[in-house]
Amino acid sequence: MRIPARFAPVVFSALLSAIMVCIVSAFVLIVSQGIHSGFPAQWLRSCLTTWPIAFPTVAIVAPWVRRLVGRITV
Repeated sequence: MRIPARFAPVVFSALLSAIMVCIVSAFVLIVSQGIHSGFPAQWLRSCLTTWPIAFPTVAIVAPWVRRLVGRITV
């Protein structure tokens, strides 16, 4: 299955935000509570509640960051 190139910014935002949310939420839960028997369910719940915030944030901020990086790099 291939997605048309016009959807690349949306796919990029979805994947980047999902990966970030999974990694960061796992890290925060491990540091704050440790790994315990309810960890997988708590981690999944954390991912599902934070991803709807992360996705639009990445979609809105990514173009601005790309322009900023283009200005400050050679």
